[in-house]
Amino acid sequence: MDWITIISTTIKAAINVETVLYGLAAIGINIHFGYTGLLNFGQAAFMGVAGYGLAVTVTVLGLPFWVGIAVGLAGAVILALLMGIPTLQLRADYLAIVTIAVAEIIRLVFRSVTFKEVFGGSDGRRGFSDGFYALNPFPENEYGFNLGPVPIFFNHRVLWVMFVGWLLIALCCFIVYLLMKSPWGRVLKAIREDEDAVRSLGKNVFSYKMQSLILGGVIGSLGGFIYGLAYGSVQPDVFGTETTFYLYTMVILGGAARVLGPVVGAALFWVLLVLIYGVLTEAVSAGYITFMDVTQVGAFRYIFVGLGLILLLVFRPQGIFGDKREIAIDAR
Repeated sequence: MDWITIISTTIKAAINVETVLYGLAAIGINIHFGYTGLLNFGQAAFMGVAGYGLAVTVTVLGLPFWVGIAVGLAGAVILALLMGIPTLQLRADYLAIVTIAVAEIIRLVFRSVTFKEVFGGSDGRRGFSDGFYALNPFPENEYGFNLGPVPIFFNHRVLWVMFVGWLLIALCCFIVYLLMKSPWGRVLKAIREDEDAVRSLGKNVFSYKMQSLILGGVIGSLGGFIYGLAYGSVQPDVFGTETTFYLYTMVILGGAARVLGPVVGAALFWVLLVLIYGVLTEAVSAGYITFMDVTQVGAFRYIFVGLGLILLLVFRPQGIFGDKREIAIDAR
């Protein structure tokens, strides 16, 4: 078994593009679910609207890259308003049903044949990232170091995406930290615990929920930007329901209502997936495992990660850094 390759890919997974984009989106979910108690199952829609906003603006309208970023962010705000106005008066379980339906509607619009000239149908859009990579300060090369016999290297394009992404994560975590220590953040936590009590104190609960939905959605949309820029394309099926469920897994894994919980959860999630995939692939190739072939390894790794998550929820439902009281939302 090639342990050097397994260790190298696992270490890289902890800081790679996937961890960055899912970490950003999970920070948004943490604002919704962890701090405010909103069961938003449509976070993938915010990522998709941002990614497609950038892609369509550049490829279809022919506008500059920065205009596409502005359009994507504006789209996330508008989506939050359209999603929040009719749903934030609902109790938690109904809110979850509505948001997951909205996200699925948006995904189907993106992949529809009717709007193929705009959104590209199931093939999506590509060719909109040149403006971003034109800003790359890293000359064309491989960057990294050898950790003993283990090589940890990234090419200049991936390094640029990671650099910007981790800066955004640091900025978002800092903003969340400041906001949740402020009176505004304390109101959000109070709404999570008992919104009727907050309403009795004269606070506009609907307004605070809307602000939380917008903020978490905008931060989540940054993950959509990073995805599109890293892979040079956007496809509608990437922003499916399972993406939102992965984000909740990461938030719970790291610890809800903890500033760094979503980031740590995203890193652990991808480390586990990559490690299990690498070990199983090498074991199957070496003949140590005979009850499955290499093509089945991808499915089995999700089974193992799912079992691990079940055990985590049974023995430590608050996650690694969390507190049980932080996930006891008011579902009335």
